[in-house]
Amino acid sequence: MQAQSIKITKLVGNTGQIKGLPKNPRFIRDEKFQKLVKSIQDDPEMLELRELLVIPHDKQYVVIGGNMRLRAMIECGHKDAPCKVLDKATPPEKLRAYAAKDNVGFGEWDWEQLANEWDAVELADWGLDLPIGQDFSDKNKEIDTDGFADEVTITLKYSEADHAEVREALSKVAATPEQAVWKLLNLA
Repeated sequence: MQAQSIKITKLVGNTGQIKGLPKNPRFIRDEKFQKLVKSIQDDPEMLELRELLVIPHDKQYVVIGGNMRLRAMIECGHKDAPCKVLDKATPPEKLRAYAAKDNVGFGEWDWEQLANEWDAVELADWGLDLPIGQDFSDKNKEIDTDGFADEVTITLKYSEADHAEVREALSKVAATPEQAVWKLLNLA
């Protein structure tokens, strides 16, 4: 799949116009949108490195990945956009997967490394949401275990429906949830 330049006027956001593909579930608020606009103005070459993902539809191209970037490019006055064009026969299941996966952040930030080795002002300007007032200076210190109680509580968060399922499944394994966890971990 080769990248190609497409006229902005031929690109449309995903509003649910393709059968089987719901409208784009992502949105961007004013301040974040302005940061995206500034990012494109400061480093327009990034658009060539991360093209819009589009599919032909009704004499236009629907943006599957990059709807917010398209809005920002329009705001910046771009006339053309670098795009990767999907085959128009791409099934809706694949389009849904691409749309969701394009916006998923799989990794986690190393906040201590960011705090110690990166400039917080630059990171904020680039759109990274920094934890406000969080102190990471003691995160790698040795933990004093002398003060620990003999019993500790482990808290797991589930939706109400999932909680009922988990509780029922654990009750089939052992008399108490604690015993079931021990058994499942091969510690009993």
